[in-house]
Parts: sequence; C-alpha cells; structure tokens
Amino acid sequence: MHTYIHTHTHKMDTIDQKKSEFRNYIESNGVIDSFTKVMISLYEEAEKPQNPLEFIQQHLSVDGRSLSDIEALKKENDELKAQNEELMAQVEELKAKIPSEENTEES
Repeated sequence: MHTYIHTHTHKMDTIDQKKSEFRNYIESNGVIDSFTKVMISLYEEAEKPQNPLEFIQQHLSVDGRSLSDIEALKKENDELKAQNEELMAQVEELKAKIPSEENTEES
C-alpha cells in the first residue's frame, strides 16, 4: 500500500508540473491575455451574438489580425497564386510565338 501511495503521489506531482509548465507557456506567449480581451469584448456586447464561438473566432487576433482577416488573406493569396500561374502560362505562350513570327518575317 505504501508503494501505491508513493507512486500515485509521484504521478500527481508530474501532472501538476506539466500543468504549471503549460500555464506558464500560454501565459508567456500572450494567449491568456488574448482570450481575456475577447471574452471581455463578448461580455460588453450590448446585443449578444447568436453564435458566441464565431464571435470569439472573429475577434481573436494573431499579431494584431483577426482570424477572419487571416482567412481572407489566405483566400486572396490562393486566388493570386492561381492568377499568377495563368499569367505565367500566357507569358510562355507568347514567348513561344515570338521566334516563329520572327522566322516568318525573315522569309
């Protein structure tokens, strides 16, 4: 029985240590402050949103940008990449036509 108590106590100490390390980690990286600000903002809303989770996602910021801003930027980036690929394909087509037009003019 003494061994069980000692082992159980050691496991609890390890769990407490891991909890403490995690708490320090999220605190030192501003996670707690960010969550607190968003929760206060939600609390202070005159008209409570129907979907509080969506409100939190929209107002939670990363480097000063909300998650919705980041999603919009990702979408825009994907669209611009696709547009760039199309334009690069057009450039290659035009480059391929240039030598053949020069050869036609020389004849």
